Amino acid sequence: MNIDYVDYKHAFLMAGLLIGLSSSSAAHAQTEQVNHEITIGVTTDSVEPESNHASQYQHAHHDDSSSMDLSYADEDNHQKHINLEDDEHAHVSASESEPHSPHEESLHNDDSQYNDKNAEEDEHQQGITLSPEKIALADIQIRAIQPEIQFSTVYAPAEVLVNGYSSYVVSPRTESVIISRHAALGEHVKKGQKLVTLFSEEMVQAQADYLIASTEWQRVKTLGNRIVSDSDSVQAKTAFKAAFGKLIAYGVTQAEINNISNNDVTSFGEYTLIAQRDGVVLQDDFIQGQRVDAGEAVMLLANEQQLWVEAKISPYKQLELTANAPAIVELDGQTYQASVIQESHTIDPVTRTRIIRLLVNNSDDSLHPGMFVKVHFQFATATKVIAVPEQALIRSPDGDWMVFVEDHPGEFQAVEVELGRALGSNREILGLANNTRVVTKGAFFVASEIAKGGFDPHNH
Repeated sequence: MNIDYVDYKHAFLMAGLLIGLSSSSAAHAQTEQVNHEITIGVTTDSVEPESNHASQYQHAHHDDSSSMDLSYADEDNHQKHINLEDDEHAHVSASESEPHSPHEESLHNDDSQYNDKNAEEDEHQQGITLSPEKIALADIQIRAIQPEIQFSTVYAPAEVLVNGYSSYVVSPRTESVIISRHAALGEHVKKGQKLVTLFSEEMVQAQADYLIASTEWQRVKTLGNRIVSDSDSVQAKTAFKAAFGKLIAYGVTQAEINNISNNDVTSFGEYTLIAQRDGVVLQDDFIQGQRVDAGEAVMLLANEQQLWVEAKISPYKQLELTANAPAIVELDGQTYQASVIQESHTIDPVTRTRIIRLLVNNSDDSLHPGMFVKVHFQFATATKVIAVPEQALIRSPDGDWMVFVEDHPGEFQAVEVELGRALGSNREILGLANNTRVVTKGAFFVASEIAKGGFDPHNH
């Protein structure tokens, strides 16, 4: 048999095997695999009988394989190896069918070790361990949180005013001319101290009427009922009281009235207004010789030991304020205790705000009417809540809020929380159990340390 016949025979056998492989793959629906190994030996000098060739084919059928290996010898008696795979694996790259070199096996082992190492790191990427020295250096503060009554604060701009209940306006009760002053602006005066002396034409007539009525009444009392009739006695007494009352109404003091009869007639019409209580002269808008009308303010006296503060809030802000509700008045960093005394039920026509009036103690005399201050209204929570300082809250990479919890000494884990109400400088949080140790100061430092270590500080 020549070489052409042998090649033809080889091709025929290979084609038959391919047809058998396709049929077997379809019958077993990708669940059975076929592996045919055929070894054909051919030499250039002699050809074995066909039966011998067939006996050299080794056909092995396996359930877990869908490939065929053909091995034969070419004309040069070199061994040839053919691997046939079904259509299901026809597109596998040549690199996958080739055996791996020792270098590739080493790389594969390194990748496996790297993946295992990453898996181990993922288990610890939610936190960090800090030494006591680093915690002390960063001034990290940790507190076991407990439900407590918290206070919320509402801010409002305000103005300091005089206490309308402890101040009064000094004014003449009849048209007068200012002759002289006895107290200056800002001066602290005592009750009964002279403030200003005035002159009035009406006062001249009132003093003259009093002098006449007083003289007549003294004469009637001296004569007695045996000489003066009862009607004359009543008339004299009534005229005296009317003249006396008129002077009192004009603001003349009892001492000044008693001295009228001793005064020279040239001093008639003069009278002096005195301080009715201790206080400070807050206003004295007048000059000597000025004519002022009845009721026109000459001075304003006020006791600054307690002042009013009027806060302006939006009419749409609902505040559950009650009498004596606590508040804090702030001026240049200094605070004063205050309490709510009144709440306006009308809207200011100019500012369109609602007025809340407070009473503030000013024992050190550092507050004065006209100052602009800040008012912080304080509201206590009805129940105990868990709250942490605002600085304890950190944003996670996906935008959620979280805090750092100390599971063990020096070991910190990031835990997501839900935010509740704003309570002054604190914030209500939900999602943590009682007595959980939370970083209340230095949370940003802990987050930065985790970030430097290449970790993700987000706890899912």
